[in-house]
Amino acid sequence: MARRVETGMRVALPVDYAGVSMAMTMPLIENGAGQLHLVCVPTGGLQVDMLIGAGLVRTIETSAVSLGEAGGAPRFNRAVLDGTVEIIDATCPAIHAGLLAAQKGNPFMPIRGLIGTDVLANREDWRVIDNPFAESGDPIVLVPAIHPDVAIFHAPKADRFGNVWIGRRRELAAMAYASRITLVTVERIVEESLLATEESAAGTLPALYVSDIAVAPRGALPYGLWGEYPTDTAELARYARAARNAEGFADYMRGAALEAAQ
Repeated sequence: MARRVETGMRVALPVDYAGVSMAMTMPLIENGAGQLHLVCVPTGGLQVDMLIGAGLVRTIETSAVSLGEAGGAPRFNRAVLDGTVEIIDATCPAIHAGLLAAQKGNPFMPIRGLIGTDVLANREDWRVIDNPFAESGDPIVLVPAIHPDVAIFHAPKADRFGNVWIGRRRELAAMAYASRITLVTVERIVEESLLATEESAAGTLPALYVSDIAVAPRGALPYGLWGEYPTDTAELARYARAARNAEGFADYMRGAALEAAQ
């Protein structure tokens, strides 16, 4: 699946609690497609930091990048200081609004919460207009649609028909709706259709929006996956310590590559 990610693509990746496909990280690095534009939905973490450390990222659109309780994302922080990646400032609502606009086929989505913030000064592509339905001045921000080339995430299960169960993680659906292709790793494949009952169908992403699926047990680790396993906070902390410099990052990634090959 990693071969479907090509140089220069816009790649949507989920927040750490929503099903990060860490299983795809090493294949993406081995595939070597660089100059990527990452869209964090709405923040980034370990996977983003690793892709930056591997030199694959040109720009990143996000409201934050961190390792949570393990602290800052070291390769992201270094790249910002060195100027080797371009940061496109955003907010969580703005990213969701941009994806929603793409999902609905609209060129933009109006949102109000950005009025009065400093973020507007860093986004020339956002427009402030007067609400055309108001009798007097009523500013509102227009956020352009975000059209990822590919969305990548991990989920607990898919069925043999290609439907993927995402539960209440609607940001995963938003990513898939807005993206040209969607690549999903899952813990397992089930025989029965996830759309067969009201109970399961409500949390299922239909196969229409899924391009490829691969089975990758425990594929979100060291992040947790809802209903399956918790986050390995000790491993996140180990990475944070190792990746403070380029040599430590390289050593850590060599170990990760060997582990993945076993």
